[in-house]
Amino acid sequence: MKFLKRLGAAAVIALSASSWADNGITDTTVTLGMSAPFSGPNGAYGEDMRQTVERYFDQVNKGGGINGRKLQLVALDDGYETERTVANTRTLINDKKVFALLSFYGSSPTTEAMNTVFGPAGVPLVGTISGAATLRQPISANPNSRLMFHVRASYADETEAIVNQMVSIGLRSIAVFYQNDGFGKAGLEGVAAALKKHNLAPSAVGTVERNSLDVNAAVQAIAKSNPQAVVMVTLYKPTAAFVRAMKRAGQNPMFMTLSPVGTEQLVQELGPEARGIGISQVVPYPWNDIVPVVRDYQKLAAKAGSYSYYGLEAYLTARTMVEGLRRAGRDLSRDKLISSLESISNVDFGGYRVNYSPTARHGSRFVELTVIGPGGKVLR
Repeated sequence: MKFLKRLGAAAVIALSASSWADNGITDTTVTLGMSAPFSGPNGAYGEDMRQTVERYFDQVNKGGGINGRKLQLVALDDGYETERTVANTRTLINDKKVFALLSFYGSSPTTEAMNTVFGPAGVPLVGTISGAATLRQPISANPNSRLMFHVRASYADETEAIVNQMVSIGLRSIAVFYQNDGFGKAGLEGVAAALKKHNLAPSAVGTVERNSLDVNAAVQAIAKSNPQAVVMVTLYKPTAAFVRAMKRAGQNPMFMTLSPVGTEQLVQELGPEARGIGISQVVPYPWNDIVPVVRDYQKLAAKAGSYSYYGLEAYLTARTMVEGLRRAGRDLSRDKLISSLESISNVDFGGYRVNYSPTARHGSRFVELTVIGPGGKVLR
């Protein structure tokens, strides 16, 4: 009898082990991985995202988890460097044994990680701070795209909204200041494509290297054209340096920038000089508690009023991952997670819709234009 009981127990253990063939799953936990900058000039972005994801996972875990499992997050610092992001992705999958990935950061880093690591490994990634076309190739053209589930609109969506607004108010001389990497080049291409629809082209172009504040050459190149407007496809520190340098050069065009700039960080960096800068946003206004999903996000904040666009985007990414896990059921696998995410068709999280299919990973096309007003307040 004792032998039979032991044999039965061994069978149960073996069955349990075979049921969770993919890494990162136990009877009681699911481990997810994240790579983002937590140090360096862009560390504020990653910290905001990580803290939001952790707070939301804590909330989910206190409510019983997902299908009886608690969520665990392993987050690694990549400093917004492509090589470190790729190395982190390998570490997360091979050493940390995570089940899936979420909330990565950056166009070039995520594209390289997708094509060399998590795509070939068959590990899905939900949400990255990037709207680059290199991450949005059709699955038929790049099978690795099957593993990348976007939550935000593309840079093409953002730049088209910006250009259409500028042209509608009579602006024709529009320059571009961009970061010399996948993010900046994607934005430059988006602006050029949007201008072409109006039979226009950039009046001047200037660039800055990633993680650099050397904007002098860009200012000289762009100031020569005396533009009516400049679209800045850069993060907050080079954006602030460029705006200040342009004003010192006697240039006061309309300044517009894309969502990755970090609205709150830009306001802190520029102070009163931030007034009048326009920013395209890819998630709803984080201070509008009338929108249900925003109200839910605000409940996670460390203190009332400490909200941000990056925080809200991280929350929406985590919500999307949790919805996929919930739909995948108790008998969890990566293939089931992929299929369950594909079943998220025009799902409304309470004022923000996410839409996937077996052939589409775009997620959302939500874009809203904002401007920084007096006292650093973001106005819509």
